[in-house]
Amino acid sequence: MRIRHSLKALHRDDGLPGRVDIVEVGPRDGLQNEKTLVSASDKVAFIQALAACGFPDIEVTSFVSPKWVPQLADAAEVLTGLGEPPRGVCYSTLVPNLAGMERAIQSGVRRVAVFTAASETFNQKNINASIAESLERFKPVMEMARSANVSVRGYLSTAFVCPYEGPVNPSAAARVVRQLFELGVDEVSIGDTIGAAVPRQVHGLLDELAEDMSADRLAMHFHDTRGTALTNVMAALERGITIFDASAGGLGGCPFAPGATGNLATEDLVYFLDGMGIETGVDLRKVCAASNALRAAAAVKQPSRVLEAMNATERDG
Repeated sequence: MRIRHSLKALHRDDGLPGRVDIVEVGPRDGLQNEKTLVSASDKVAFIQALAACGFPDIEVTSFVSPKWVPQLADAAEVLTGLGEPPRGVCYSTLVPNLAGMERAIQSGVRRVAVFTAASETFNQKNINASIAESLERFKPVMEMARSANVSVRGYLSTAFVCPYEGPVNPSAAARVVRQLFELGVDEVSIGDTIGAAVPRQVHGLLDELAEDMSADRLAMHFHDTRGTALTNVMAALERGITIFDASAGGLGGCPFAPGATGNLATEDLVYFLDGMGIETGVDLRKVCAASNALRAAAAVKQPSRVLEAMNATERDG
């Protein structure tokens, strides 16, 4: 149970939280855009290595249509290969609709995520539905989740900038955040899908949410396309946000967002937070080892700066 606190709250003497939780999204959000198929066994090995790193939540796959995301067509096989997660670790999956939710429950998942966007055009490109239609689709998913005692996270894509519409009005993004909570999700991950946001926009959206939202129910999901992810993390930390998504190796990108490259690399985030004296419970060297093992098995692209620096140090040492 995370401690509730205001978006305006201060924690340490420097105004930053003393601890944050990192949700590892590499196996799902990271791999979904890879063109070369990664085998189910390699995915299982990758996830199991990550499970030993100290993450409380690892998003392992998605029950989307294989037609749209062929990389994740093996979702059920991956979950079968994983079995029960280690103590203290939750395996979660993305579900787009009721059919995906049914498959997730059949696979024994105890936490799922639903997703929509703050931009109408992106939502149409991504899931062929308006924002209102996507929220309506989630209602039976939420009912099934409650019946099965499965927790639900909500994702809000293009919360700051849309690749088709440009900058997103923070009040429009905040409205969808509230609608997701009204549906019954327990947490909303706010996404900079194309990695175009800057701290002013982060503060702008959190200003919109500050009066009626506690920081412990919000997560931030930054991409590093333009090199601003860690500056945006700092802005969110200053507002009391204590949950961040990241992808081992910096894997990722969105197949429906032109120009969107990798997620914020887990190694870069952990190194930054460690240096700031903010606890994560995540072992940086073990994350690097998991990323390196995946690279050796599947030849994926990993833009993490810290991963490369640590690998160079190991080679030179």
